[in-house]
Amino acid sequence: MLFAALLCLAWTAPAAAKERWLEQPLCHAVTPLDAGDAMPKSFTCSGEPEDYQHASLWFRIDPGELDPSDDGVVLAIRNTRFDSLRVVFSYADGTVDRHRVRSGSFGPHASIGGQIVFNAPAREARLTAVTLRFDRLASTDLLSMRLMTRDDSSLQSTALAVTIGAALTLLVIGGVYNAFFALAARRQFPAWLSAWAACMVVWGAIWGQLNLFVLPGMAGVMSAQICTALACLAVTLATVSAVTALDDGLVPQRLRMGTLALGGAIGLFGIPLALMRSGPIVALADILGIMILADLLAVAVALGIAWRRGSREARSFAGAWSLPMLVLASTEFIDTDHWLWGGGSYLLVLCAAAWQTLWISVAVSLGYSRLRVERDMALSAEAQAHELARRDPLTGLRNRRGFIETVSAMFEQARAEDKPVALLLIDVDLFKRINDVHGHDAGDSVLANIASRIIQWEDASCAVARIGGEEFAMMVSGLPRPALARFADTVRKEIAACDHSSAIFGVHVTVSIGVAEGAQVDDFRSLYRLADEALYSAKRRGRDRVEINSAAVGADTDHRVAELV
Repeated sequence: MLFAALLCLAWTAPAAAKERWLEQPLCHAVTPLDAGDAMPKSFTCSGEPEDYQHASLWFRIDPGELDPSDDGVVLAIRNTRFDSLRVVFSYADGTVDRHRVRSGSFGPHASIGGQIVFNAPAREARLTAVTLRFDRLASTDLLSMRLMTRDDSSLQSTALAVTIGAALTLLVIGGVYNAFFALAARRQFPAWLSAWAACMVVWGAIWGQLNLFVLPGMAGVMSAQICTALACLAVTLATVSAVTALDDGLVPQRLRMGTLALGGAIGLFGIPLALMRSGPIVALADILGIMILADLLAVAVALGIAWRRGSREARSFAGAWSLPMLVLASTEFIDTDHWLWGGGSYLLVLCAAAWQTLWISVAVSLGYSRLRVERDMALSAEAQAHELARRDPLTGLRNRRGFIETVSAMFEQARAEDKPVALLLIDVDLFKRINDVHGHDAGDSVLANIASRIIQWEDASCAVARIGGEEFAMMVSGLPRPALARFADTVRKEIAACDHSSAIFGVHVTVSIGVAEGAQVDDFRSLYRLADEALYSAKRRGRDRVEINSAAVGADTDHRVAELV
């Protein structure tokens, strides 16, 4: 919403502004650099200036209807490459107001949005002429100049500052987010995207002359050269980020490599173009524009192919790249210098870059959230399958495998804490007779009823399981010998009290329980063997009873103390 509001303001604000754009042909003259400060005697008001790159280029401008008697006149020049610039405001009463800047020192004339501003003070006399002298100007095609009132200049400077600040803030947020995402997800394309966002932040700050608050000596040529190199590098990084986001196999290898090579060539091409101070700068810039259009077309084709093959990343990047592609393409065919308070194509590109970063960051977040959901679902399914593999499907209790895993940890913890531990093996008496007489469904019902009764004791100190057939097991810790005997007998009585009339009417079902105690037993296997011996003893002694088998360190495992509780 903020971005939309800023763009609406960008379109509507200039409509109310009183300004005059200064376009070629202007009255001009060319003099040698060593000719002094005297103005040329004559100016040519037709044709284009020639042979000025190593000389002094003069412009003489009629301010027209702009009257400094209201609130003053402002001359705004979008920063370009020159050694020095002199500006003279001439008034009807013969008064002149002189200003000068040079590369490396713009002083108070530096303004937000890559502009240099010169204020003609308000006077009663009419402003009759504005004279400019550029020394070693790189190209008149890079010049963008306009005259406006001081109030309009202040309003537009504020609008530029807000728009540039918002765009750079979004770029910083998107760059930092993608950097962290690249580290967290170990993905390649967010790292390239983060580098691209960082490059655009630096480019936007230098173009907007925010860097001059810290490094005023960068004003002029140095900033212009760095911006040219960064702009080309940004195209390279954006190309790499888009191509590496597409999985191998979605895009033909030749197209992938060709697009990357073209993006890299643009970055390299920007180096000599940035270093040039004279020569065919505009012609080389036109070649660079063709290369950028070709790169955009190659990226668009790659995204289109990947999209048709079902790539989610391609859909996300297509939405993100659509606006920057249109902006970059339009700047090659449409004169945008008068747009956005003089920010022109530079501000359009910066806003489009912020849009692209925001779009991709949101798309990455949604994609990452989708991956997290899918991963969590997979982990949940895996955990559920793991749990089901350790549960008895009939009773819902742990099976032998799940019981051994649980009680092994309990056994080791009890030994470490010097707590008593005991194992109860529970076997249903005469269960085969129940199956033979009443059927296996009735037997299953009996087992399920018993399981629902003994599950009530399951907690952190008691594990319950069905370990096979009609045999159940309970592992308890922390119960001394007398309490253990009472607990085992309570279990026996509770199971005997179960009502099985729905499956086997008139049949009383009992269990025999073998108990082995011994915090001093070397391992769980030994404890299990002792409990099994006690169970068989209970069976031999008449069933429906509890037998406790105690173990001591160094005792013969065949020796046991068995007693009826």
